[in-house]
Amino acid sequence: MVPPVVWPKVVLFGDSITQFSFQPHGWGAHLADKLARRCDVVNRGLSGYNSRWAKLLLPRLLCDHMAAVTLFFGANDCSLEEQNPQQHVPLQEYSENLKDMGTLLSSAGVSSDRIIFITPPPLDEAAWEKECLLKGHPLNRRHAVVGQYAEACVGAAGQVGADVLDLWTLMQKDGQDPSVFLSDGLHLSQRGNQFVAQHLWGLLEGRLAPLPFILPYWGDVDPSSPETSLLRDQ
Repeated sequence: MVPPVVWPKVVLFGDSITQFSFQPHGWGAHLADKLARRCDVVNRGLSGYNSRWAKLLLPRLLCDHMAAVTLFFGANDCSLEEQNPQQHVPLQEYSENLKDMGTLLSSAGVSSDRIIFITPPPLDEAAWEKECLLKGHPLNRRHAVVGQYAEACVGAAGQVGADVLDLWTLMQKDGQDPSVFLSDGLHLSQRGNQFVAQHLWGLLEGRLAPLPFILPYWGDVDPSSPETSLLRDQ
């Protein structure tokens, strides 16, 4: 029997910012394009989810041949408890949840250098407040609070030996206005998606780009006997 073709998998696990990443010009779609024929990029973004729910679900989402995993939570955890208790997760619990997920991935065979924590991006309070008011409730997140969760994410990554993409810091570097990276104050704009794609690829390129193309280049397929090219072990 001919063995199945196996594609390594890059799993993107997060909230709506990950779920939306396969939209046109999204950072996940960009990553999938970069890794075409080397890896499957699997979108496991779950809009509205927090790290508490993610920690419960992660064991059910593990799969074979995980080449890398991104953990991108915090934008919902940092919701103000008094305004949004359903999504809010206390800061210390958030940190512990991230560390537990990193440890679980390591025990499942994903080396720590292939686990990337991503901090929540900065919040544009004025723009997000407009979105909240349109839905009939007051502002439910604060920029300064998001920063506390971003700092906790960086710390958790360091404690489990994972890499981290610190969007909170990078999007405000050198006095830069972070609102240009956001579409509604919370989610990414096209420019924000490009920013995430560029910096995430910078972390992953050295680890994943050397992976070989899967299946032969079409010009290398023997037209008189294609099975000898296509059905051999890779």
